[in-house]
Amino acid sequence: MTVDETQDTHRTPASQRSTAELVRDLGDQLTELIRTELRLAQRELLRKGKEAGMGAALFGAAGVVGGLGAVTILAAVILLLTIVLPAWLSTLIAGALLLLIAGAIAAVGRSQLKKSTPLMPEDAVSGAQWDARMLKEATKK
Repeated sequence: MTVDETQDTHRTPASQRSTAELVRDLGDQLTELIRTELRLAQRELLRKGKEAGMGAALFGAAGVVGGLGAVTILAAVILLLTIVLPAWLSTLIAGALLLLIAGAIAAVGRSQLKKSTPLMPEDAVSGAQWDARMLKEATKK
C-alpha cells in the first residue's frame, strides 16, 4: 500500500472501509497511544528524579553543614560559655544549637523529597487507565 493509499483510507468513512483496514488502523493507533504514554511516563519520572536528587543533595548539605559547624564553631562557643557556665553545660548548649541547625536543613531536604514521591509516574498511569477505559467502551459499541 502506498502513502497515498494509506492517507486515503484515513479519509474514507469507517462504514466504507474493510475490516482489515479498520483493524490495521486500530493497531497503528494503539501503538502510537502506547508510545505516547511511555514518553509521558519517561518525562514524569525524569522530573521526579530531579526533585528527589535535589532533596537528597539538601540532606547531604545538612550533613556537611552539621559536621563543619560542629568542628569549627563548637570549640569557640564552648570556650565562650565556659566563662560563665561549667564546661559540661557549655558543651551541651553548643551541641544542641548545632543539632537545631542541622534539623532545620534536614526538614527542608525532607520536604523536597516528599514532593517527588511516590516515584510512580501517576499522570502517565492515570492517562493509560483512561485510555484503556475509553477503548473498552468503544469496543462494546
